[in-house]
Amino acid sequence: MNPTPTLTLSLSLSQTLTLTRRMVSAEVLRLRRNRGLMALAFVLSSVMVVLVFAYIGIRYGQNPLENAPAGGSDGLRRGLKLLGLFMGTLIGALIGTEAGTADLSSGIFRDLVATGRSRLALFFVRLPGALLVTWAFTGAAYVLTIIGAFVLSGAPDPSLGTILLGAVWLAGANAVTVALAVGVGSVTGSRGLTLTAVIGFQTVVTQVLAGVPSLGSARDALVLPALSTRMPLGAPYDGIAMSAVTAVVILACWAVVPTLLGAWRTRVRDA
Repeated sequence: MNPTPTLTLSLSLSQTLTLTRRMVSAEVLRLRRNRGLMALAFVLSSVMVVLVFAYIGIRYGQNPLENAPAGGSDGLRRGLKLLGLFMGTLIGALIGTEAGTADLSSGIFRDLVATGRSRLALFFVRLPGALLVTWAFTGAAYVLTIIGAFVLSGAPDPSLGTILLGAVWLAGANAVTVALAVGVGSVTGSRGLTLTAVIGFQTVVTQVLAGVPSLGSARDALVLPALSTRMPLGAPYDGIAMSAVTAVVILACWAVVPTLLGAWRTRVRDA
């Protein structure tokens, strides 16, 4: 008896999901084996959070009248900015670039294509793999931030709702940077060029453009101001305020457009 169409579809879907899970797991394992990258990501996340809380805590202990406490809602906001706008940007760019360029720079892209796997499938496992690794580092650092916010609190403690919103915002902020890096890396195929473009734009160029008031609403198109607008306990980046809808649209464009370009370049690239 021939299997029913429903059973055939179910088996096909199950096989596809299993293969996808294995490919994503392989991508995560490949990134984890880059010990230098993992060590740097650890330093930029958990170690930096500990150093910042320790430094501010020591200053507060020496002179509590002139210095604010390290914890409380201010401490949580400080940790979110660090992991979402500053160090988190570096981590996402580093890991996303590695995911987007490793196959090409190591020369195994031709071998992967020769196995008969879909080029788009090869591309679309890069993003979730890079995201999972990035979230592992920033998630651990965020847990340390929450602990520091309560243990070193000398001010109002953050609410549970704020903490949960912060986690969602942090995951989204990291996702935008990782998607941008994976997409640009897949287009250029160059690790150095991608790191220079992504980190340079997110840090140097954004800082310069955000500080030019004459650009007006054109500054709304920058990533960091859009992220700052949606950050819990946050404030407008360099005074650049925008609506929630505008911020979400801008962030979606920065994540989706590079991803689509990266998928297209992977599909048409010579093996």
